Amino acid sequence: MTLSVALPPFATDLAPFTLKGRRLWPIVQGGMGVGISAHRLAGSVAAQGAMGTIASVDLRRHHADLMETSRNAAKPVVDAANLEALDREIRTAKAMANGQGAIAVNVMRAVSDYPASVRRACESGADAIVMGAGLPLDLPELAAPWPEVALVPILSDARGIALVVRKWMRKGRLPDAIVVEHPRYAGGHLGAARVDDLADARFDFERVIPEALAFFRAEGLDERAIPLIPAGGINTHERVRELIAMGASAVQLGTAFAVTQEGDADPAFKNVLAGARPEDIVEFMSVAGLPARAVRTPWLERYLAFLPKLAGAAHKKRRCALKFDCLIQCGLRDGIAKIGQFCIDTQLAAALKGDVAKGLFFRGAAALPFGSEIRSVRELIDYLLTGARPALVAA
Repeated sequence: MTLSVALPPFATDLAPFTLKGRRLWPIVQGGMGVGISAHRLAGSVAAQGAMGTIASVDLRRHHADLMETSRNAAKPVVDAANLEALDREIRTAKAMANGQGAIAVNVMRAVSDYPASVRRACESGADAIVMGAGLPLDLPELAAPWPEVALVPILSDARGIALVVRKWMRKGRLPDAIVVEHPRYAGGHLGAARVDDLADARFDFERVIPEALAFFRAEGLDERAIPLIPAGGINTHERVRELIAMGASAVQLGTAFAVTQEGDADPAFKNVLAGARPEDIVEFMSVAGLPARAVRTPWLERYLAFLPKLAGAAHKKRRCALKFDCLIQCGLRDGIAKIGQFCIDTQLAAALKGDVAKGLFFRGAAALPFGSEIRSVRELIDYLLTGARPALVAA
């Protein structure tokens, strides 16, 4: 059943797509933590008839009362505060959307308490659960009591798509959509095993999309039964049209939404991302065992310079500096020398506040649609759907 809600008007001939009965414009805002995509950004995107996404990780940082009660507290107290914050963020975003679009929650498979986040997101009224940073093989079971919630895995190649779809089919469930994230261009944690793998041709949309559609047909599925949503490096209306013509149902952008006026981060955060040049963007191994992409800030420069020494000292487990063990695997806590040797929550929280000296500023590799300018969600979606560019101040 398709919900009969009139979409906010845009002068476009691009068709809406349907996600679990909801008609949406073919634009998805990616989830970005810690706190970069919370209720304000996700609600603003959904209000335009697209899909906004709340990143579930450590949302208590947007709520002074929850931070006060959980600061330096034990893991159960911090976890409870974050689940309460997630509930607040979803309900506020849904109210902002006023029945338009969809509100998704991004839950990282690499986070230790991801099952609790999935359950709370569903209980609080999320329209979709998006899961990456690991294979979401158990997501159908976790969300089984809420069959109305769309389930959307994040994958990067046709082999991963085939694996997850077959596993889910045995459980009587298909993904309601699949985000196909290209590690060469996306920001944050990337779906490759090593930094050297980021440019592998198996991740190219021109290869993944046709191979995924062929796999669907071979499995006896309508090739449009599972919408494909490419993500990474998409920054023009023309590219949106190319990907949809190729067989995609929608596209996802992260950094371009993070720097909008409605983005939930501090203005200084937006200026760092929007002002970054190609040579300012660097890839490295994050603490979760995945490559990551971020802006080369003073903190990241110091970290990379000292990394050989830090890795040499990583030989035994230590207690989590924040006392709540946010990740299933943490290079710093678990003494794993080959992956990151820093507290990712601390550094991402500093970035949320715009602290250039201490923050880790995840960013995609591509240029932004409006260059270094900070524009509105409405202007960004309008450009992606129609090609109409607002008057820009900068050249």
